[in-house]
Amino acid sequence: MPLLIADVPWLLYRSYFGLPRSIVGADGQPVNALLGTVNALLAVLDERPARAVVACVGAEQAAYRVRLYPRYHAHREPMPPQLRTQWTRAPALLGSLGWTICDAGELEADDAMLSHARVEAEAGGEALLLTADRDLYQAVDEHVTIVELGKGHVAGEIGPEQIRERYHGIGAELVADLIALRGDPSDGLPGAPGIGVKTAAELLLRHGSLEGVLAAAESDDRAIRPRASAALREHAELLRAFKNIATLQRIDVQRPPDRITDFAAGALAARELGMKRLAERLQEKAAA
Repeated sequence: MPLLIADVPWLLYRSYFGLPRSIVGADGQPVNALLGTVNALLAVLDERPARAVVACVGAEQAAYRVRLYPRYHAHREPMPPQLRTQWTRAPALLGSLGWTICDAGELEADDAMLSHARVEAEAGGEALLLTADRDLYQAVDEHVTIVELGKGHVAGEIGPEQIRERYHGIGAELVADLIALRGDPSDGLPGAPGIGVKTAAELLLRHGSLEGVLAAAESDDRAIRPRASAALREHAELLRAFKNIATLQRIDVQRPPDRITDFAAGALAARELGMKRLAERLQEKAAA
């Protein structure tokens, strides 16, 4: 069975804005983000049994990425206080279920996810990444796939072939280069002016890497249109910074042992938070 690796910040945000804030706990404060996060993981496990679960958390934005480009994540609204409260409670609730909590510290949850995926693959295992962040496409290989989440079910999986289909022939190894060239609106990275995903893919397939594209632009390669060539030369250093930002960092993580979900302990933790329906659902699973 694979290792399931979850993007907890994404799940919390997705659930907070996707579920009614009238879902409250024992203290009268919303628990919708916590509920949606646990339910999403349970839905995946129902369809894709895993040998263990790693729930990854980390900084909202790594400081070194902001130093490279101060507008990184700057367009995002501050985290709502009611989500912040649930954010701080999430590790304890998820940990009560027997799931490993991996905190990337000053780096981001994505960095922890890539690190666990690499360790799992190197040990001969397989990993499923539960995320909607396209930065993690760079972690995909024959041992690592991304789970696409629908409403309460697994909508599909993204492997190497699906990435090449979506990115006009570009494989996982060039995802960071592609992001640098075409940009990533979700992270506030504009990319090279006038260069979209299709043009970026064509350039990378022709020249092999961001550095290869920049070298071709510097040499006035006639295969690159004049306006695109000028934009690449003018923004070369910034594009290199974008690639550094988009490249996920590997941190030191340990491969977790096989561990089944502890539904009974999770039910107790949910009940203490006043999440009665979740507690009942987990208790039913514990008794099954």
